[in-house]
Amino acid sequence: GMPGTGKTTLARLAYNDDAVVKHFSPRAWVCVSVESDVEKITKAILSDISPQSNDSKNFNRLQVELSQSLAGKRFLLVLDDVWNRNYEDWNNLRSPFRGGAKGSKVIVTTRDRGVALIMQPSDNYHHSLEPLSDDDCWSIFVQHAFENRDIQKHPNLKSIGKKIVEKCDGLPLAFKVLG
Repeated sequence: GMPGTGKTTLARLAYNDDAVVKHFSPRAWVCVSVESDVEKITKAILSDISPQSNDSKNFNRLQVELSQSLAGKRFLLVLDDVWNRNYEDWNNLRSPFRGGAKGSKVIVTTRDRGVALIMQPSDNYHHSLEPLSDDDCWSIFVQHAFENRDIQKHPNLKSIGKKIVEKCDGLPLAFKVLG
């Protein structure tokens, strides 16, 4: 989805949900962004799930250690803000995930549909976040800007707020920041 639609926020809410925390162990969150070095990503995952891991291993050793750390466990991994479209890189990264228990999940957030297609596992679910409706934007804007106070008492602020919401094009991050 587009930048600012709430992909990371939604993934973070799911990741930190009490039921999710109880259901998955281990869990790891890695912000990938433009820097998509598979070895660095592997190290980041490993340091999240196994803090005592030694950072100086070569890539093959890291993959073996990650595979052993995930073997037979129902894990949750979030790869946030992925940009890399290189199938071979992602195939290499995924290799240690195959030994995880049934029900393990990898959540990928990306603004690039091509990345989503490359990352698809066999039991994938792809959800594209779209901008919010004007009514939904207004509701969230009022919560943040007016802290749910009675906006009807301030008609001039309401008209200004409506113009702000209109300019935000349905992007939650934009009106939350402005609110």
